Amino acid sequence: MDNYEKNYLSQRPEMCIKCGLCCRVVTTTTPYEKLLEMREQGDKGAIDFLSLFEPYDSIDAARQVSAKTVDNVIKCLSEDGNFNERNTTFYKCKYLDDDNMCTRYETRLTLCRHFPSSPWAIVPPGCGYEGWLFMKREEAKQKIRKIKEELLELQLLKKKTKAPDILLKIQAVESKMLANIEIYKKYGSENW
Repeated sequence: MDNYEKNYLSQRPEMCIKCGLCCRVVTTTTPYEKLLEMREQGDKGAIDFLSLFEPYDSIDAARQVSAKTVDNVIKCLSEDGNFNERNTTFYKCKYLDDDNMCTRYETRLTLCRHFPSSPWAIVPPGCGYEGWLFMKREEAKQKIRKIKEELLELQLLKKKTKAPDILLKIQAVESKMLANIEIYKKYGSENW
């Protein structure tokens, strides 16, 4: 079992309330034209996504399905600096029936089985996962804060140490710690 499955997916409780909004109003930070290009280049993620989801004609068309969901997505993307109306497309799943049930549930793709796939997934307002995702984001933030505290301690140790071999070890540890912080940079780790 890889770290993602062990540390995230295996801990994720089943909290879906079967409202269907996560399948009826979906977006990605990758523009539609880029997804089409990626699919043509054989990108599995783009192939899978576009095999399931078809684009709405406009943001307003998606808003007619769920204005709350669209507005929540736009708000979240705007806060992260990732909203560009021209490059934002909303999609709907081809396989969701009128009762919000997946018509291919038993053979659904990984991207569906893993949703919400990260603590930073944007879910519809009222989604059963909202509280759990908030808790997981806070855990990640605490982890990064702890790393930053340890970095400060290393910097103090580095000032007190003259031995080249110890300084090399400190630099190696610092590099790993900075790499961990960098992973979360797109979520604002520099401000945690």
